[in-house]
Amino acid sequence: MMRRLLSILALAIGLCAAAQSTDSVSVLRPVTSAWTLEWGAAELADTYLTPLVYKGNHYSIAYERSQAMRFDPKRWTMQLDASVSFDYTANRVQNYHMANAMVGLSWGMMRNWRLPWRLRAGIGPQVSVQLGAMYLGRNGNNPASAKGSAAVGPMGFVSWRASVAGIPVTLRYQGSLPSLGAFFSPEYAQLYYQIYLGDRNGLAHCAWWGNRLEYNQLLTADIALGATIVRIGYRGRYISSKVNHLVTHEYSNALVIGLASDWISLSPSKHPENQRTLRAY
Repeated sequence: MMRRLLSILALAIGLCAAAQSTDSVSVLRPVTSAWTLEWGAAELADTYLTPLVYKGNHYSIAYERSQAMRFDPKRWTMQLDASVSFDYTANRVQNYHMANAMVGLSWGMMRNWRLPWRLRAGIGPQVSVQLGAMYLGRNGNNPASAKGSAAVGPMGFVSWRASVAGIPVTLRYQGSLPSLGAFFSPEYAQLYYQIYLGDRNGLAHCAWWGNRLEYNQLLTADIALGATIVRIGYRGRYISSKVNHLVTHEYSNALVIGLASDWISLSPSKHPENQRTLRAY
């Protein structure tokens, strides 16, 4: 009887030790940071400035920060994006030019799933803010048109991880669709000088798919060369709006190239064997 009790006690102690060992395993959440340059084609239209469509070049520098979330790193990923872009376009006969400068910032979190065939997919909410302006020097009174918007909407991704000639490669497609928010637009023929003097009624408009449609997409290939990741891909950005009898659109298609890396902070109080690494994608 005593031997049986000792066996049960030893088993209970072993189970408690195993549970404590499992609970003590910490999760490492590397931050994947990427800096990219973009170059491609742009098309601009803004009837506040001109009824003509301008086409030209698109340039941008972007930063992306991705990480598994602390509260559920296996299933949730967060992503921060920041970009500064510049479009330089011309009319059909190339005698007038229009410039467009934009600053964008967005943050989102996605619930993701592991799928068969090394696939991973996720979807979740995103908050985005954009500020900028278009400039047409040929206009005397109003040469600029200010842009500003804030919106929430869904974002999602699909990624596939493989090895090519022994080199790890991750393909990812990501899209975002801002759906509800607010954006700035003056009245038709309203001068910015009037706004400066205090005529500010009706400048903010509720944004939804009926008066402002935006879609952003990104296709990348991350090629891991040791600790450095080379990123190449494509980015497309499409924005159109119609309010106060004013129609605008901003389209761009660009080649993406840049560098990415994973970095992490290690706690000296925890042993490597009790740590598990979970990357964003």
